[in-house]
Amino acid sequence: MPALLTHPAVLGAAMVATFMTLIMTRRMSAVAALLAVPIAFGLLAGEGAGLGRMILEGVGQVAPTALFLGFAVLYFALMMDAGLFAPLVRGVLRVVGRDPLRISLGTAVLATLVSLNGDGTSTALIVITAFLPVYRRVGMNPLILATLLGLSSSLVNLLPWGGPAARAAAALHLDLADVVGPILPAMLAGLAVVFLLAWLFGRAERRRLGWVPGAPDAVTTPLQPEAEDDARRPKLLGFNLALTLALLAGMISGLAPLPVLMMGAFAIALTVNYPRLADQRARFAAHADNVLQVFLLIFAAGVFTGILNGAGMADAMATAVLSVVPPEVGPSMAPIAGLAALPLSFVMSNDAYYFGVVPVVAKAAAAFGVEPVAIARAAMVGLPVHTLSPLLAPIYLACSLLEVDVGEAQRFALKWAVLVSLVLLIVMGLTGAIPWRA
Repeated sequence: MPALLTHPAVLGAAMVATFMTLIMTRRMSAVAALLAVPIAFGLLAGEGAGLGRMILEGVGQVAPTALFLGFAVLYFALMMDAGLFAPLVRGVLRVVGRDPLRISLGTAVLATLVSLNGDGTSTALIVITAFLPVYRRVGMNPLILATLLGLSSSLVNLLPWGGPAARAAAALHLDLADVVGPILPAMLAGLAVVFLLAWLFGRAERRRLGWVPGAPDAVTTPLQPEAEDDARRPKLLGFNLALTLALLAGMISGLAPLPVLMMGAFAIALTVNYPRLADQRARFAAHADNVLQVFLLIFAAGVFTGILNGAGMADAMATAVLSVVPPEVGPSMAPIAGLAALPLSFVMSNDAYYFGVVPVVAKAAAAFGVEPVAIARAAMVGLPVHTLSPLLAPIYLACSLLEVDVGEAQRFALKWAVLVSLVLLIVMGLTGAIPWRA
């Protein structure tokens, strides 16, 4: 086999392209593709002897995320069964009624506010739990919910406690406030685009569903419970609300590792709400499929990232992208880095991107007079696209809860994510957060 075809960058690009093609054309399930594709390309790369170690390292890295998400699904499903969110759903229905436009805008509002907790997983669980019954009742496309949720959450994650900014600042040894402050206008502009999209989605759904202004908004049928009546615990509403708020406060404050907090909260909630073992077994049985799917997807993603990183494909892909930048455009490295952030953040984990790629880009840009802080800001331009990455656990969780295919969600939302990312880049340039040319 020619040496070029076995180069880690070429194999990595082919691996990612093959994986995306298989899941977006529905030739393979996400779990099967996440397992089979990297193993096949790892063998092609001549890494057969080391694949076992790479896979175990990748799985070990995602194990805490798998624990957190698995117990998060159980916890919030249990809260839904117990009736914690029934008042919220009824309140949402009263406010938005059956108007698809108001439902769409309400989705963007709630997703933006809940995203302030800094955790994409809990945001997805809360927003989907609140709005999915509304979408189902009205007949709206759940992909709109997924898109607005992902875009809103990605933009709010530009704030210091969201994670990406802290990674970028730490990777380049910068002050976090210097990184975040100048990009806030761009974040607000991005949110404005999201609300515009919500308005456009709502108007389109009005036409599709035949809703017209002035139609009755009141819910004329009773809210259908998400679980059987004997699973409801209305007398424990106050306790469940206090426990959930305490859990969210603990996650925001960093009181303990997220898996520990979620497992502890689940144990308390299960014991208090369903003290009988028969009731507990019934709750496990009711949600076993969702939990199993989340576990399978996350651990399979760990296999993918373990081989992609362990075989040197991720680093080689990043180096190859940088090598094609001509010297004459070097002073424009900041906007170039912003554009490159779209594909790179899509195919790489946050840690691999911010700690592996961004320092390399910043070092190269410094030779052309571009300050590292500008590269740090530009690196976050791809966040809206990153939310659709097949390497990101929340997209599997959201699609599982919404009962939609991951590839279908990516096809629907990707063009809008690219649009929002470009708006971020343009506004950063207009406001001086990044220089068009050093």
